[in-house]
Amino acid sequence: MVSKTEEPGVPSAAAAQIPEKSPGPCCDHSTGMPLMNGDGTHNHQADAEPKQNGHDEGEQTEDGNEQEVIVIQDTGFTVKIQVPGLEMFTIQVSPQEMVQEIHQVLMDREDTCHRTCFSLQLDGNVLDNFAELKTIEGFQEGSVLKVVEEPYTVREARIHVRHIRDLLKSLDPSDAFNGVDCNSLSFLSVFTDGDLGDGKKKKKGTELEQIDCTPPEYILPGSKERPLCPLQPQNKDWKPLQCLKVLTMSGWNPPPGNRKMHGDLMYLYVITMEDRHVSITASTRGFYLNQSTAYNFNPKPSNPSFLSHSLVELLNQVSPTFKKNFAALQKKRVQRHPFEWIATPFQIYSWTAPQVEHAMDCVRAEDAYTSRLGYEEHIPGQTRDWNEELQTTRELPRKNLPERLLRERAIFKVHSDFTAAATRGAMAVIDGNVMAINPSEETKMQMFIWNNIFFSLGFDVRDHYKDFGGDSAAYVSPTNDLNGVRTYNAVDVDGLYTLGTVVVDYRGYRVTAQSIIPGILEREQEQSVIYGSIDFGKTVVSHPKYLELLEKTSRPLKIQKHKVLNDKDEEVELCSSVECKGIIGNDGRHYILDLLRTFPPDLNFLPIEGEEMPEECQKMGFPKEHRHKLCCLRQELVDAFVEHRYLLFMKMAAMQLMQQKSSIQEATNALENGASPTDGKNELPEASQSDDQKDNVDAESKLKELEESMEAHNETVDAKSREVIRKACQAVGSISDTSFDIRFNPDIFSPGVRFPESSQQETQVQKQLLKDAAAFVLTCQIPCLIKDCLDHNVVPMDGATLAEAMHQRGINMRYLGKVLDVVNKFPVPSQLDHVHKILISELITRSAKHIFKTYLQGVELSGLSAAISHFLNCFLSSFPNSVAHLPADELVSKKKNKKRKNRNLSSADNTTWASVTPQELWKNICSEAKAYYDYTVECENVDQAVETYNLQKISLLREICAKVGIQILLKEYNFDSKHKPTFTEEDILNIFPVVKHVNPKASDAFHFFQSGQAKVQQGFLKEGCELINEALNLFNNVYGAMHVEICACLRLLARLNYIMGDYSEALSNQQKAVLMSERILSIEHPSTIQEYMHLALYCFANNQLSTALNLLYRARYLMLMVFGEGHPEMALLDSNIGLVLHGVMEYDLSLRFLENALAVNSKCHGNKSLKVALSHHLVARVYETKGEFRSALQHEKEGYTIYKNQLGEQHEKTKESSDYLKYLTQQAVALQRTMNEIYKNGSNANIMPLKFTAPSMASVLEQLNIINGILFIPLSPKDLEDLKAEVKRRQQLQEAIKSADNQEDKAQETEEPQMVASSTTTNEASETQTSA
Repeated sequence: MVSKTEEPGVPSAAAAQIPEKSPGPCCDHSTGMPLMNGDGTHNHQADAEPKQNGHDEGEQTEDGNEQEVIVIQDTGFTVKIQVPGLEMFTIQVSPQEMVQEIHQVLMDREDTCHRTCFSLQLDGNVLDNFAELKTIEGFQEGSVLKVVEEPYTVREARIHVRHIRDLLKSLDPSDAFNGVDCNSLSFLSVFTDGDLGDGKKKKKGTELEQIDCTPPEYILPGSKERPLCPLQPQNKDWKPLQCLKVLTMSGWNPPPGNRKMHGDLMYLYVITMEDRHVSITASTRGFYLNQSTAYNFNPKPSNPSFLSHSLVELLNQVSPTFKKNFAALQKKRVQRHPFEWIATPFQIYSWTAPQVEHAMDCVRAEDAYTSRLGYEEHIPGQTRDWNEELQTTRELPRKNLPERLLRERAIFKVHSDFTAAATRGAMAVIDGNVMAINPSEETKMQMFIWNNIFFSLGFDVRDHYKDFGGDSAAYVSPTNDLNGVRTYNAVDVDGLYTLGTVVVDYRGYRVTAQSIIPGILEREQEQSVIYGSIDFGKTVVSHPKYLELLEKTSRPLKIQKHKVLNDKDEEVELCSSVECKGIIGNDGRHYILDLLRTFPPDLNFLPIEGEEMPEECQKMGFPKEHRHKLCCLRQELVDAFVEHRYLLFMKMAAMQLMQQKSSIQEATNALENGASPTDGKNELPEASQSDDQKDNVDAESKLKELEESMEAHNETVDAKSREVIRKACQAVGSISDTSFDIRFNPDIFSPGVRFPESSQQETQVQKQLLKDAAAFVLTCQIPCLIKDCLDHNVVPMDGATLAEAMHQRGINMRYLGKVLDVVNKFPVPSQLDHVHKILISELITRSAKHIFKTYLQGVELSGLSAAISHFLNCFLSSFPNSVAHLPADELVSKKKNKKRKNRNLSSADNTTWASVTPQELWKNICSEAKAYYDYTVECENVDQAVETYNLQKISLLREICAKVGIQILLKEYNFDSKHKPTFTEEDILNIFPVVKHVNPKASDAFHFFQSGQAKVQQGFLKEGCELINEALNLFNNVYGAMHVEICACLRLLARLNYIMGDYSEALSNQQKAVLMSERILSIEHPSTIQEYMHLALYCFANNQLSTALNLLYRARYLMLMVFGEGHPEMALLDSNIGLVLHGVMEYDLSLRFLENALAVNSKCHGNKSLKVALSHHLVARVYETKGEFRSALQHEKEGYTIYKNQLGEQHEKTKESSDYLKYLTQQAVALQRTMNEIYKNGSNANIMPLKFTAPSMASVLEQLNIINGILFIPLSPKDLEDLKAEVKRRQQLQEAIKSADNQEDKAQETEEPQMVASSTTTNEASETQTSA
């Protein structure tokens, strides 16, 4: 049994010094768990060791590529812990752990959680906190560790009070609502009634009687109301057990000199629930009551003084209520699933929150004060040198797996800490809490330093961006720069350094936060830049070391090395854009900054005089003038374009080689060992016919050889072949004549950059490449996106998922209007209805966001909530004449002080925002949509928009709040009242920052994950499962317990567990995936909705029917909220709900959902689709069980017709349907006979009993598997080979015909020689079965 390794390899120094709340492990319901289970303050956790996660399989061995992994796994052992006043207990530890991790376990255990100031002793020797257990002499299985109470210091006393306060607040969700300390919300436990693992005891027999299946009215198909309150249901655990009325620092702090010499460290003031006011002294020996009151200082101990080493022990004696409630609170705290409270790596913010009372909290008050000064008290050495931390983590060694894990973990941790600090600093800057380093300058030009981070505002200072579009360019430049930093970080070249960069949008301002290059503040920029240009290409310098470093990035980033002319007409060689500056810091490191033009310009949005765009672009109305000249192609687009060109290159060269081969019978040396010419002839027409098919493999391998030997300047390559490759290279625009190599020159078309005469031809090639790339977006990528939406390979549900889908294909959001045009011209528009709706809503909310940004800049702090509620009223309320409430007069001083300069960031009149009307705002939104996205929105107010485009106001509200960081009160809003506005200023609770940052990746883990996925797709489930478990392990090592990629891992594991028949393990893994998705992505993110659906399926398989229904209803509510009715995923969801209801014999309810699914499927997939046939069949089954055979027949006939037309008479699906039709007809005839019998003979008729069968759970589960795309197929080894070949062939032909659907029946009956499951993504559910 492998223990949970806490710290693989060597503990990182950073982790060692910083006692931070960071991820803890997750509780598995597996046996043999180390006891250190529920603890949270470990820095990282290997969540699920492959051999521990419920299947203790001894035989799991790692092969070749996983060999290194074994290094970090080590068997654990058990030690005994002796705590004063408690019985001895044992915990399991692993040799890699440090002593401080045992400390942490004790601080989290229910019975020892109130101790913080103690040492651990083995045989009378104090153990060093940062020592690894394996280095301690005599430490072995069964050792006894003594917990020894240590004297307090001021720091220890503070830590103790802070820890007690955390324990008191452990169930309080206010930190999650306020978006602090990486807390976030999770509501899964509300719908599962606690932990899912406990439900296994219930048998389905008892469960059936007591389920109430009727969902709330608003969840039923066709309901028009979209309530907001159910989004955050009241969790019963939140009615907090109050232990104290007040716990705060006393006003008598700090102790005077003579009391210090008595050992007083600080004073606390407490009001108990019994209303007793007590003053407490924290001394070196512990805590005791003193005789001070609120107004009299008397530090003498009172009688009795109850001296206790821990504050909890003292309060237990003072207040009986505290004793009772604190114990109950800790019991509850320990029962929670760790994923509900572990800190997330990056903060997420909730756009709604209930009214929470603002309670007194000494620690929060103190934190707010110290963070304003920009340092954190509990870190040695106060402020952190962010730049040093960011760069040293990059320099860590990375030769083997443990080293790489350690390095990646350190990089990830520093990045997430830096992002949190930068966000706090940016807010402090905009809120006016930070003094500028150039206070005498105009506000927009000010710069700030706080906590060793440099902050600048997104305005065009000193006309820096004058030629590029002024403020608009200054606004996008930070995000472009961030993308550049991201990219260079990903390439990870040794010796090349980038700055830590975070971009924060807050209150209408854009703030860039950067780490500081050592020494940069002491010198002028002109002196320090030794590579690149500080004036956009007039003066340019270069440096051999930088060229050498950047050349290593040029291939992966497709950047061409090129020469430009400087102001003296000298040629200067660069390997990046001219703006990219190289500075050597005082630490001797080579930094690059200003990476805003890492990628080539997007010519569709950059009209250049005298340049003719390709006609495909002109047809679609390009090039267009954009607000700024910094539009770049995305990295995804550059990669897709190069890949596309590579296929083209292969095709052309292969074709020409073939022709040569067939014309010259005797092959040349280089081709001697190739295929005979006759093969070539046969394959030639095929290659030319079909673009999609993989080109002739034979010629391709030949080509590869040719390319390689030409690269090596091999003499054997004959002139003809060389010519072939040269032509193909020229045709695709490769920069080399001997091999395929496409790179871009990012300086082409940059204003002010000049190229030398000698590179004229090269420049022409580059210009042509850029035009082709611009055309590629329009002719290839946008149509691909639409096709993927049609095939349901991509199913966006809201703005964020749409943006992600566009970005993955390299399409920028500025093409939104263009994508809409393409969707509008589509021949069967109803199949793209859902995409159209999301596109329009995204277009409107993004335009509104642009307006909101400038609108907010004109508002001073005191008018913020009034201004935001007014804006939302104009945007979403039907109330025609919304009037803003200006701040009340009693706050405005009577004598206006004329001398005060306006220090606000805006110089405009501070009340202009109040005069905006709904008509005016919507007019601005329409003109913004036209100007920015070139799309005409036809509406004068929100009701017209809702009417025209079938939008819903609640979804628009969610989108705009998320985009600009507004948090509103959780209550029901009446959007449609014509008599009063929807929002008041009391409804605006908060405004949050919107943060963009670098996301460091766990590369090794990701490779394991990908190879695991590949194995699963080939049908090797067990191997796939092991690889994915290994990936999970490594992800946990790098990211801690919470991360999007861990979530994906758990989801896939759960699916594999399910397919392999381990339902309870599937349930446990999927539960973690849901919790993680809620915590990291948000409670209503489309991925969370999907996770809920998967979890419901596994609950059903585990016989937890009512839970399954609750989860499905929750998913449906969230989908209604995010999108509304009519989404293709809604059809799948409704089929699931309908089937489960069918299983619990709620037939009428079941029909409502299934018929809705049928309607949506027909709309999204067309009436002839196999999905529609399946929907008809499901509806027919319910009618059959109700005994309404005529309706059943009608639906089954529809299904049969589709199968017959799509698959032919002989297909098993068609036969199956035809058999079912026969059966229904017999039943209908039997029923008719019986009826006739009754009519004829009256009551004494001889009635044959009719068979109305309630569906068996197995048959319902089988149908659920089918619609969710999970197929079980019994196979012999030979079949397995055939299947693999078949899957390969299908992937090539993209044939999505459903053939294996009816083999499940046999899977139930026959003994399977080998089970393989071909499981598809949910979207494809019942049409394809090629991908896992």
